[in-house]
Amino acid sequence: MTDDEVAAFIAEQRIVVCATNGRDGWPHLMPLWYIVRDGELWAWTYAKSQKARNLERDSRVTLQIETGDAYDELRGVMIKARAVVHRHTDDVAALGLEIFSRYTGGESDAIREMAAKQAPKRIAMQFVPHELASWDHRKLGGAY
Repeated sequence: MTDDEVAAFIAEQRIVVCATNGRDGWPHLMPLWYIVRDGELWAWTYAKSQKARNLERDSRVTLQIETGDAYDELRGVMIKARAVVHRHTDDVAALGLEIFSRYTGGESDAIREMAAKQAPKRIAMQFVPHELASWDHRKLGGAY
């Protein structure tokens, strides 16, 4: 995919699978809701989650966003990135509000209250891209 196609694809999709490196050497995969800020994916999670503990040891992550059911429909993006953890409660609450606004269709008092209430227990994760690969099997024209 071109850079513009990648940006559009990431903006239209809703779930990113985040792989962190577990203490035992095995990858730890978890789906996340996300937003895009200045071309970088951002998500939040509970500070005591396994992925948060993994990031404390090793900031390397691999992110994958994909779609398609049949082989000739498969599209996706894989991003190798470094996760920057943000813990300031106001920043985490603002991110939570952005995420829930994206996934619920807008802000409300209830969403603002929920984000503010959860923020002290959560961290914000900024994924700074290192390397990216993409694919779009629709472009193969049936030649596999």
